[in-house]
Amino acid sequence: MIVKTNPEFGVELALTMPYVYSLHNRGKLDTVITSKGMKSFYYFCNDVREEFNYRTIDNAAAGLNDIPNNWIHGINSELEPGVLNYDEWEVPPYRKHYENKNYDMGKMVFISNKYNVEHGHTPFGYFDIKCLYDMFTYLTSKGYEVIYKRPLNTEFPVDQNEMGSVQMGLDIRADVSEVGNISDRDLPKYFDRVHLFDDLVDEFDYNTTQMMIMANTDYFISPCGGNTVLSCLWDRPVITYITQGKELRPNYFGENSYFQKLSNQNCIPVFDVIGDINGKTYEHKVNQTNKNNYTELLEVIKNEIR
Repeated sequence: MIVKTNPEFGVELALTMPYVYSLHNRGKLDTVITSKGMKSFYYFCNDVREEFNYRTIDNAAAGLNDIPNNWIHGINSELEPGVLNYDEWEVPPYRKHYENKNYDMGKMVFISNKYNVEHGHTPFGYFDIKCLYDMFTYLTSKGYEVIYKRPLNTEFPVDQNEMGSVQMGLDIRADVSEVGNISDRDLPKYFDRVHLFDDLVDEFDYNTTQMMIMANTDYFISPCGGNTVLSCLWDRPVITYITQGKELRPNYFGENSYFQKLSNQNCIPVFDVIGDINGKTYEHKVNQTNKNNYTELLEVIKNEIR
């Protein structure tokens, strides 16, 4: 069978990839046609063709109607949000396959970040510089090596939302006393045990490098979205920060959610529900300040990572 796919990154990991691996295990997979840079996710397939230079949020155009699950929020997204059809859905043993000595730093935490247009408005689902400073300070004090990744959206094929972010020139910046105005990507150099992911990409390509690092990682922290899906592939705890969207629906992170199936029940949601951008808040406590409040996130990190 030939599978042709170029949806959003997280959608491909949650919907297409497990189906492809299921086909492989049943001896039915011939070829995967996917986006540039994705070959490492299909290591088990002998014929992977990276033909797409772009991704699309149009599920039909992305080829999702040709696979068992074409909607990431579930086959019955109102009554059972996040629950997929798992009949032909298997996750590859990525951690076992990619474990290595090249990126073994001891105790490791991988923090993913993003700063993209979200549902037509400026970002809220991200970590600002003060939040990153607090996370870096705590985690390094506990003896962890921290890997920090925040793509510029030039490293891989992007979808429409990511392209809009590039065109707007969005960046995470703040004035820091005694340092001046810096970007989040500058912050790691002020910590001895924090590493900007880009600085580690050398011998291997972007995705292979992050998979080799993630295979050795103990904890993951990420805003909700494709980075959380990616983080859930490694059989270790994932703390995900959620400000809006269908993931607010009750029991979205229940035991039958794809997030929990990907992570072996290790995905921990932290909600900071911004009032101004959510038509439905599903009885969550609502943040009416129109500003991110990372207090609970930092509390969960300190409770879970010791």
